[in-house]
This record gives sequence, C-alpha cells and structure tokens, in this order.
Amino acid sequence: MKTFATLAAAAAMLAAVPALAQELPARIRQAGKIVVATNPNYAPITYKDPATNKLQGFDIDLGEAVAKELGVTVEWQEIAFAQMLPSLQTGRVDMVLAGMSDLPSRRETVDFVDYMKSGAQFYTITALAKDIKTPEDLCGKSVGASRSTNWPNQIAAWSEKNCVAKGKPAITVVGTEGSADARNQLKTQRIQGAVQGNETLPYFQQLEPNTYVLLGEAFTESLSGIPFLKTEAGLRDAVKGALERLQKSGAYDQLLAKHGLTANKLAPVALNQGRD
Repeated sequence: MKTFATLAAAAAMLAAVPALAQELPARIRQAGKIVVATNPNYAPITYKDPATNKLQGFDIDLGEAVAKELGVTVEWQEIAFAQMLPSLQTGRVDMVLAGMSDLPSRRETVDFVDYMKSGAQFYTITALAKDIKTPEDLCGKSVGASRSTNWPNQIAAWSEKNCVAKGKPAITVVGTEGSADARNQLKTQRIQGAVQGNETLPYFQQLEPNTYVLLGEAFTESLSGIPFLKTEAGLRDAVKGALERLQKSGAYDQLLAKHGLTANKLAPVALNQGRD
C-alpha cells in the first residue's frame, strides 16, 4: 500500500512537469536554463525600454514563453549580430532570438525553426515624399539597408527588374552599419530611400511621428527563424514543439497583437523553409 502511494505521488510529480521538459537535452535540464543570444537594436522584435534599460520586444516575450513551456528559464546574452552563429558553434549560447532570417546559406551549419514572416519594405522621409511617392521613384537614387542582411541584394534584384529592365537608371545600393544607420543617413538625406523589415516600420512611425513614409508594399517575403546547431536536434525539436503549443493555445497570437505584428504571423511553425 505504501509502495502504491509512493508511485502515485511520483506520477503526480511527473504530471506537474511542463510538457516536453523531459525531451530537452540533459545539460539543459540539469542547468535549468536555456542561454539565448539577442541583439536589442531591432524594435519591436528585440530592444530595450529607454526608461529601465530592460530587454523587451516580441522575441523576448516569445523566448520567455517558450522557456516556461519547457520548464526552464532564459539567460539572455547580448551579442553582436555577426557573432551570433559563431557563438552557437562555440557553445556560448544554445539558440538565438533576434529576428534572424532563415537563409539557405546559413543552413550549412544550423537548422532554423521558423516562427514569423517578414518582408523588405521601401520607405523614405516626409521631406522627400513629394518627389518620391512610389518604389519606382527610387530608380536612379541611393537606397540604404543593413549590410549584415540580405536586403542589399534584394534591392539590387528589384532594381534590375523594375528600373534597369524598364530603361530607368539603377538604384545605387548603400550598405549601412545597421537599420539605425540607414535611418540616420536618410534623415540627413545622404540617401533618398531605405529598406527595413515591414515588421519594424510601424513602430518607428509611431516613435518618430511624421518622419517616415512607406512606399508600396513589402517586395519580398522571408521567414525569421531560431537557429540551432545541427547537432542539437533534441533542443530544436523541443523548442519547435513548445512554439506549436503556444500557437494552439492562442498565446502566440496574443504576443503578436501586443507588439503590432499580427500581419507577420507564420502558422504553422516550420523547419528550414526560408528562401533567399
């Protein structure tokens, strides 16, 4: 009878463990945490509250929700974007949440769990909007975008199809240090247009009213993903399962709505489905 009671108590304890916690790699279970790289310069995906300097954004909330679903905590590590995949390879971090695009070239070393849609969006500033009303008005002008992304290549491809092929001068593509640098160059009119992910621009329009003007619709569609080393299939699949449950419960949709990202929903989550 005592043995039965002991077994029943043990079963009850197991039932209280969050689903899939047992599927995490042993080192993660033992540590009780997942070490996650981010770079807080990509609002509203990942950034800092100016008043408190605390990490916030969709990826931050999503990472915390995934960890809770898996019965562990998150240790956030702020890492330069270019060092994120190397940090995975050296074991400094377990995964990355920074709105990283799932690109075939990146999948040589990692697998991506895709969780959000994105699209490259042209925009300009109010001071130039009288003469630049459509993306085609950027033909022959300078357009900037972060060189650490695939946006410069996408701008060049768009220019070939929509400017050069129609007898118009090509866009001069300017690689910038990041999206903040592109915005600064645009505001000083060193460039006449810029490109960012369409998930970020409404935030900056709200942050700096009457400054930025969107041009047309997003001209690409890409997938943002969470990269994992190919040797970490267990962790990858556990996180993917947690995301699927968050979608099923509605928590994922609530986080999208909280950050104004409803249009960027990706359902169901996917594995390695991003394209150049």
